[in-house]
Amino acid sequence: MSAVPETPAAPSRPTVTEREARQVAEAAREQDWRKPSFAKELFLGRFRLDLIHPHPLPADEDVRRGEEFLSRLRDFCETKVDGALIEREARIPDEVINGLKELGALGMKIDTKYGGLGLTQVYYNKALALVGSASPAIGALLSAHQSIGVPQPLKIFGTREQKETFLPRCARTDISAFLLTEPDVGSDPARLATTAVPDGDDYVLDGVKLWTTNGVVADLLVVMARVPRSEGHRGGITAFVVEADSEGVTVENRNAFMGLRGLENGVTRFHRVRVPASHRIGEEGQGLKIALTTLNTGRLSLPAMCVGAGKWCLKIAREWSAEREQWGKPVALHEAVGSKIAFIAATTFALEAVVDLSSQMADENRNDIRIEAALAKLYGSEMAWLMADELVQIRGGRGFETADSLRARGERAVPAEQMLRDLRINRIFEGSTEIMHLLIAREAVDAHLSVAGDLIDPDKSLGDKARAGAGAGAFYAKWLPKLVAGPGQLPGTYGEFKNGIDLSPHLRYVERASRKLARSTFYAMSRWQGRMETKQGFLGRIVDIGAELFAMSAACVRAELLRSRGDHGREAYQLADAFCRQARLRVEELFGRLWSNTDDLDRKVVKNVLGGSYTWLEEGVVDPSGDGPWIADASPGPSERENARRPIR
Repeated sequence: MSAVPETPAAPSRPTVTEREARQVAEAAREQDWRKPSFAKELFLGRFRLDLIHPHPLPADEDVRRGEEFLSRLRDFCETKVDGALIEREARIPDEVINGLKELGALGMKIDTKYGGLGLTQVYYNKALALVGSASPAIGALLSAHQSIGVPQPLKIFGTREQKETFLPRCARTDISAFLLTEPDVGSDPARLATTAVPDGDDYVLDGVKLWTTNGVVADLLVVMARVPRSEGHRGGITAFVVEADSEGVTVENRNAFMGLRGLENGVTRFHRVRVPASHRIGEEGQGLKIALTTLNTGRLSLPAMCVGAGKWCLKIAREWSAEREQWGKPVALHEAVGSKIAFIAATTFALEAVVDLSSQMADENRNDIRIEAALAKLYGSEMAWLMADELVQIRGGRGFETADSLRARGERAVPAEQMLRDLRINRIFEGSTEIMHLLIAREAVDAHLSVAGDLIDPDKSLGDKARAGAGAGAFYAKWLPKLVAGPGQLPGTYGEFKNGIDLSPHLRYVERASRKLARSTFYAMSRWQGRMETKQGFLGRIVDIGAELFAMSAACVRAELLRSRGDHGREAYQLADAFCRQARLRVEELFGRLWSNTDDLDRKVVKNVLGGSYTWLEEGVVDPSGDGPWIADASPGPSERENARRPIR
């Protein structure tokens, strides 16, 4: 064995410009669209209802296996899981985790030939919604293990040998974690500092990873590290499977948060950790592409648990508001409270429609769902937070009171405030709302950049710009006229959605709004050109409009599916109608704010805040924050702390 390379004495964090960072992110995204995408077409002003209607359905055998597992999982959650205990002790008991292993819950998405259950995405998400309602911390553990941990990237990119080596372990005994974030690196992976230096048949890892969900209890880790370019090595950010008990791996801290108190999340240090080259996933430099591709379906797990949260919020809101009386009648019958309940009911219906539709499309693999999954994550996390907040308001003082306190004084222990705390992280996990806006916006304008990107690229020559201009002219000459009129202007369009309650006007609205959205995007690109990428407020509103239109479409299609199957069809139509009416009000407000907003003024205020112009406004308070740096030192080297790793056996 050759000598281990010396660890650098100081951090070797790359220094990159904004442009370089964008180029790294751009290189990692999937460049081609080989399959149709409903959401992509929606942003281009083309309402392709045929891509989602009739609603796709799972195979009978998938339903049988899925329902059988859900039955066993429900029994386990009702008899073995004490969510209040997990909240009090800030830890999932070992016996619960071992019980999940015996149940096969670690292998829900792993193929049966590797010892897994082989559930579809639809039933995997239903299982997460169920177990997450019993304990959000358990939902997070299972999701981190299977949605972004070792099983998913190996399923897509792993070799036969890697699958045969690791997937049976992940299916039954070993917990996995995904390690990308670093103390000074979040959504800007171009600055990744953890290194993997080639050394013979191994790589030697050095660096520190932050917020490693499952990292405290994990047996296997997916680690993203930078391989230096050298002879025989193309280098770049690369993915590795690392044994958590390898020499030099130290969990330096188990982190604590405002919610998800049972989350096994930590800080992990790597010091001269030897990893066999056979444990590398894909090629060198493919790490970010692997991460993003993994998240295409992996992101669906989070909104699935948001659906579960919405269902619970609806149940508590219904039961409490029928029991609690004010001024001679149940509070639900007071309009101020009733509107909140209507919002929770309609939004829960729509969220389930979005997740089930996206999941079934993922299972069929006929459509590219990268935008749909991202929209589901964005929309689900934002709307679930709003629903939980409304539930706390409906419950009043009891909503702010802890479940233990309610129990102690003889009332039902409803953990509404815990739900609010637990859900808050979803707007940050797996891509913050702000990053999701930018990610989805990039995909939404992909067609424009494909034909006209060179026109706004400062590095392109005049010849390149001339050729791009000719190509763009041909594209827009065909595309723009199609945005003027469409089926949404014909009164009888989508008449099959008129069954007692008429949903067809909502689908016609989606078609018209889709064309308006595409026109707005084109106008903005024409106006701002290369500065478009800096208009994050505008891009965020464009994406939010698209999310609402996608949710409206999914809600109508789901309502028609339930009606056609005789499964609460009338009630489903009512909920879809209510949701669409609520969503249309939000869409109209967002359209108005595209061009009438305070974005320019806000930028001026921010510059003044950073420049110290308003420090006088901060006077009159004390700062209870402790001492210490804003960002912890992540210099490579041996750990000086006790290993907090806690393997489950």
